[in-house]
Amino acid sequence: MKKFRVFVWKEFIHIWRDKRTLTILLSMPAILIILFGFAITNEINDAPIGIYDKSKDELTSKITSNIINSGYFKLEEIIKSDDEIIDVFKKGRIKMIIIYESDFESNLTKFNTANIQIISDATDPNVANTLVNYAKSLVNNFIMIEYNISPNFKIDVKMRYNTEMKGSFLFVPGLITILMMLIGAMMTALSLTREHEFGSMEYLLTSPLNSYMIIFAKLIPYLLIALFDIIVILILGTVVFGVIIQGSLLLLMFECLLFIIMSLSLGLLISTVSKSQQVALMISLMGLMLPTILLSDFIFPVSNMPQWLQFITNFIPARWFNTIIKSVMLKGAGIGNIINETLYICGFIVLFLGLSIFNFKERLD
Repeated sequence: MKKFRVFVWKEFIHIWRDKRTLTILLSMPAILIILFGFAITNEINDAPIGIYDKSKDELTSKITSNIINSGYFKLEEIIKSDDEIIDVFKKGRIKMIIIYESDFESNLTKFNTANIQIISDATDPNVANTLVNYAKSLVNNFIMIEYNISPNFKIDVKMRYNTEMKGSFLFVPGLITILMMLIGAMMTALSLTREHEFGSMEYLLTSPLNSYMIIFAKLIPYLLIALFDIIVILILGTVVFGVIIQGSLLLLMFECLLFIIMSLSLGLLISTVSKSQQVALMISLMGLMLPTILLSDFIFPVSNMPQWLQFITNFIPARWFNTIIKSVMLKGAGIGNIINETLYICGFIVLFLGLSIFNFKERLD
């Protein structure tokens, strides 16, 4: 029994000395409960919408105030012309637009009927349906309370970019994001950490090639594999699921290449701070896969999350790439519509590469 206790104590000491693993093990429960508690929700909170008020009367102002004050929606854009509608959707700043017809209050008062059009971004069909139902309910209830009547309302609903409400329009772009993080970052981190762990990296560094050339040579295969996987997903998405690429294929591939380079840079950074494949895997799962799935606006809308968690998503590269790929693939957006998101990805590349080179130099020393 004494020998058994000695072995138990020895294992505790081993875990205590491995600070990175200990930190991950102790922080994992808190991180998971916070992520799953706040990110995984079907509730609608502060969904960004636009208002196009052609009537500009007192009633439309009251309806808009009622919608915004409900807490379900946040007024992000005031639309002033028909031409602005497509542009704001392509930029991905709003989820829905509510359009009041001209002479809205006058028509309702005189004829007990009026028209409202709701245009929703259906690249996420579940969210689009929920937002439309919430908006319709708020408008109808307000008119019934305000006028004490049940008006003959005509609310025209238009689902933009996904008229058939196919779920494939959601998961095909999201799958590309996840695969790029998996191949580009996780597999790269594991591969390079394995070389360090087995001691073969030191042998490679003694070769005639520059040390950085050796590192980049190990990254090239993952870049090519990732590009091949993207092409496969795009072909299957188009042929099997009918997800037609609306924008420029050249722009789409350029943005994918940028994201792959960013993922490879992140994988390289993880490998420089990991002493073993186990640590690299745990960092990759906790720091990459979970945020990519939960905090990238892929499955769960960022606008539904608390403000502090929305702030954190700004530092999740997958969030910006998810916006890019949806805008180009499904909305036909050009570079002008996604320039801010592209600059974010470029910023992450510079940051991760800079930190990787700095850490790699220290590790060689």
